[in-house]
Amino acid sequence: MGTLAGRPVQDEPVPDRNVAVGHSGKEGAGRLIETQDRPNDNCEKVTHVIQGEYKISNDPHEVLSTLLGSCVATCLFDPVAGIGGMNHFLLPGRANKDQMEFRYGLYAMELLINALLKAGAQKQRLEAKLFGGAMMHDGLGQIGESNGSFALEYLRSEGIRCVSSSLGGVRARKIRFTPATGKAKQMLLTQEDMLPIARKIPVSPDRDVELF
Repeated sequence: MGTLAGRPVQDEPVPDRNVAVGHSGKEGAGRLIETQDRPNDNCEKVTHVIQGEYKISNDPHEVLSTLLGSCVATCLFDPVAGIGGMNHFLLPGRANKDQMEFRYGLYAMELLINALLKAGAQKQRLEAKLFGGAMMHDGLGQIGESNGSFALEYLRSEGIRCVSSSLGGVRARKIRFTPATGKAKQMLLTQEDMLPIARKIPVSPDRDVELF
């Protein structure tokens, strides 16, 4: 059991369904692909969502996981369709010309929402949970706060209800989200916690990845 905005949460099983994921990099943007099953002893499949990516799923055994510092992850869920997804963006707003748009919140939000709608979700039913936006060190300025503010404002402008959030602070977060049920777990991390976890995260070969 973990905590979400100060409340304990616990995953609950739902009937089995199919699964799909998406990727927001420039190559294959908006394309849905099938995930590979990676069952463990509990039949749980963990998919890491790194910077610039989004993934959706309606598989009750699928868990989306990410590490956040100043970045923000948006977890969206349609409780009727039983499908949800997560994105992970680095910077607020939209990219300027010649900038890498997959790093920006507007692009990440649009891709995640559109993928869910194509998979059977309805926008008016979507519920959101937000995580991240920490101030990790002085060199990043107020980027974490800006990311959190952007995400909240975007949801408000799109009429998507934010049911819970854990934004700000000075510590990294590990997030586990079960998209088929909408359940989320959060762990606040120390710098010592980060090193062994970071080594396990796959790195996309077509671009550099920064944890924060």
